[in-house]
Amino acid sequence: MTAIRNIVLVHGGFVDGSGWQGVHEQLTADGYRVAVVQNPTLSLAGDVAATHQVLDGLDGPAVLVGHSYGGVVITEAGNHPNVAALAYIAAFAPDKGESVASLIADPPPGAPVPPILPPKDGFLFLDREKFAASFAADVPEKLAAFMADSQVPWGVAALEGAVSEPAWRTKPAWYLVAADDRMIPPPAQRAMSERTGATTTETPGSHAVYVSRPATVAAVIAQAAEGVDGDS
Repeated sequence: MTAIRNIVLVHGGFVDGSGWQGVHEQLTADGYRVAVVQNPTLSLAGDVAATHQVLDGLDGPAVLVGHSYGGVVITEAGNHPNVAALAYIAAFAPDKGESVASLIADPPPGAPVPPILPPKDGFLFLDREKFAASFAADVPEKLAAFMADSQVPWGVAALEGAVSEPAWRTKPAWYLVAADDRMIPPPAQRAMSERTGATTTETPGSHAVYVSRPATVAAVIAQAAEGVDGDS
């Protein structure tokens, strides 16, 4: 069995690919070839196309990794022939016909509500004053403040983009649950992980666990790379 050496990292809404830097450093130090997709986050179709562009350039199979809304992207883009496995990092893992909008439409009583401001000109932002507590509670204060001030506009069309064929139905999945997440409630993460049949790890951490705990996140991705046959 040949281990997979290619890793493709897909970010979520309100942020860009630079948040993956710590994970990138961990994985490249271990010999993986890592690519980071820069999603426009205007529409799901556009983000899938951006991910396919990276996958098209690979010389072999890859683990496709998504954080948050990036989980929707990899669920659709993961049908690409170069994708051997999926890794969800505190991410949405929708089924056919589901979107972020449908998955968050009916939060359970007492669940934390993300501080998403009303849409403006078709785009969404998080309340800057509440960003750190909701998204990045375990990230150093200065970095969390920078993340709040450098938010990427998230298109309502991306929020509402529905999956046509969920890749996790045909490809193996791994899932990292962030136990202190205040954007996607941990019970929802566990339910989505169970539904996908994913190999699941749970860690203390905020929604920005990929920033605050890069070694933990990289370890889950490495498990996925080692858990499937790169020759198949």
